Amino acid sequence: MIEALPRREREVFETLCRLETSTAAGVRGALSDPLSDSAVRTLLSRLEAKGLVERSAGPDGFLYRPSQQTRTVAVGALQRMIDTFFAGSAASAATALLSLGQRLTPEEAAALERMIDQAVERKP
Repeated sequence: MIEALPRREREVFETLCRLETSTAAGVRGALSDPLSDSAVRTLLSRLEAKGLVERSAGPDGFLYRPSQQTRTVAVGALQRMIDTFFAGSAASAATALLSLGQRLTPEEAAALERMIDQAVERKP
Protein backbone atom coordinates (compact mmCIF):
# COMPACT_ATOMS: atom_id res chain seq x y z
CA MET A 1 0.00 0.00 0.00
CA ILE A 2 2.87 2.39 0.76
CA GLU A 3 4.13 2.44 -2.81
CA ALA A 4 0.64 3.50 -3.94
CA LEU A 5 0.65 6.60 -1.74
CA PRO A 6 0.92 10.01 -3.39
CA ARG A 7 4.47 11.41 -3.21
CA ARG A 8 3.90 13.84 -0.33
CA GLU A 9 1.97 11.30 1.77
CA ARG A 10 4.77 8.78 1.25
CA GLU A 11 7.38 11.38 2.18
CA VAL A 12 5.52 12.27 5.41
CA PHE A 13 5.04 8.57 6.22
CA GLU A 14 8.72 7.74 5.59
CA THR A 15 9.77 10.72 7.71
CA LEU A 16 7.53 9.56 10.53
CA CYS A 17 8.97 6.04 10.25
CA ARG A 18 12.45 7.50 10.60
CA LEU A 19 11.39 9.56 13.63
CA GLU A 20 9.29 6.66 15.07
CA THR A 21 7.09 9.06 17.11
CA SER A 22 6.61 12.76 16.54
CA THR A 23 4.31 15.73 16.60
CA ALA A 24 3.15 17.27 13.33
CA ALA A 25 5.66 20.08 13.94
CA GLY A 26 8.45 17.53 14.37
CA VAL A 27 7.55 15.83 11.10
CA ARG A 28 7.39 19.20 9.36
CA GLY A 29 10.86 20.11 10.65
CA ALA A 30 12.33 16.82 9.46
CA LEU A 31 11.01 17.07 5.90
CA SER A 32 13.60 17.87 3.25
CA ASP A 33 11.13 20.22 1.54
CA PRO A 34 8.95 21.58 4.38
CA LEU A 35 5.23 22.01 4.04
CA SER A 36 2.92 24.27 6.01
CA ASP A 37 1.74 23.09 9.42
CA SER A 38 -1.79 22.57 8.15
CA ALA A 39 -0.58 20.57 5.14
CA VAL A 40 1.43 18.23 7.38
CA ARG A 41 -1.54 17.77 9.72
CA THR A 42 -3.79 17.07 6.73
CA LEU A 43 -1.39 14.47 5.34
CA LEU A 44 -1.03 12.83 8.75
CA SER A 45 -4.85 12.69 9.03
CA ARG A 46 -5.07 11.04 5.61
CA LEU A 47 -2.44 8.49 6.63
CA GLU A 48 -4.37 7.86 9.84
CA ALA A 49 -7.59 7.32 7.85
CA LYS A 50 -5.72 4.77 5.70
CA GLY A 51 -4.62 2.91 8.84
CA LEU A 52 -0.93 3.68 8.39
CA VAL A 53 -0.56 6.15 11.26
CA GLU A 54 -1.83 6.16 14.84
CA ARG A 55 -2.40 9.29 16.88
CA SER A 56 -2.40 9.76 20.65
CA ALA A 57 -2.51 12.74 22.98
CA GLY A 58 0.86 13.99 24.17
CA PRO A 59 2.06 16.82 26.38
CA ASP A 60 2.68 19.10 23.37
CA GLY A 61 -0.30 18.07 21.26
CA PHE A 62 -0.93 14.93 19.27
CA LEU A 63 1.83 12.38 18.84
CA TYR A 64 1.90 10.36 15.64
CA ARG A 65 3.58 7.03 14.99
CA PRO A 66 3.44 4.42 12.23
CA SER A 67 0.77 1.85 13.02
CA GLN A 68 2.93 -1.00 11.72
CA GLN A 69 6.29 -1.72 13.19
CA THR A 70 8.88 0.34 11.33
CA ARG A 71 10.91 -2.83 10.73
CA THR A 72 7.95 -4.46 8.94
CA VAL A 73 7.58 -1.44 6.68
CA ALA A 74 11.34 -1.31 6.08
CA VAL A 75 11.51 -5.00 5.16
CA GLY A 76 8.70 -4.57 2.63
CA ALA A 77 10.30 -1.49 1.11
CA LEU A 78 13.69 -3.20 0.93
CA GLN A 79 12.18 -6.28 -0.73
CA ARG A 80 10.55 -4.07 -3.39
CA MET A 81 13.87 -2.30 -3.98
CA ILE A 82 15.74 -5.61 -4.29
CA ASP A 83 13.13 -6.95 -6.71
CA THR A 84 13.13 -3.74 -8.77
CA PHE A 85 16.81 -2.82 -8.95
CA PHE A 86 18.71 -6.04 -8.20
CA ALA A 87 16.61 -8.68 -10.00
CA GLY A 88 15.62 -10.18 -6.65
CA SER A 89 19.22 -10.78 -5.54
CA ALA A 90 19.81 -9.88 -1.89
CA ALA A 91 23.53 -10.55 -2.41
CA SER A 92 23.70 -7.96 -5.22
CA ALA A 93 21.87 -5.43 -3.05
CA ALA A 94 24.18 -6.11 -0.08
CA THR A 95 27.23 -5.75 -2.31
CA ALA A 96 25.92 -2.41 -3.59
CA LEU A 97 25.30 -1.17 -0.04
CA LEU A 98 28.78 -2.19 1.10
CA SER A 99 30.37 -0.51 -1.93
CA LEU A 100 29.05 2.87 -0.75
CA GLY A 101 32.21 3.12 1.33
CA GLN A 102 30.79 3.57 4.82
CA ARG A 103 32.94 2.06 7.54
CA LEU A 104 31.51 -0.83 9.51
CA THR A 105 32.03 -1.16 13.23
CA PRO A 106 33.46 -4.50 14.38
CA GLU A 107 30.01 -5.32 15.81
CA GLU A 108 28.31 -4.60 12.48
CA ALA A 109 30.86 -6.71 10.60
CA ALA A 110 30.38 -9.59 13.03
CA ALA A 111 26.58 -9.37 12.68
CA LEU A 112 26.88 -9.44 8.88
CA GLU A 113 29.18 -12.47 9.04
CA ARG A 114 26.64 -14.30 11.24
CA MET A 115 23.80 -13.47 8.83
CA ILE A 116 25.86 -14.65 5.84
CA ASP A 117 26.69 -17.92 7.61
CA GLN A 118 22.99 -18.45 8.42
CA ALA A 119 21.97 -17.70 4.83
CA VAL A 120 24.53 -20.16 3.44
CA GLU A 121 23.34 -22.90 5.83
CA ARG A 122 19.64 -22.27 5.13
CA LYS A 123 17.98 -25.01 3.12
CA PRO A 124 15.95 -23.95 0.04
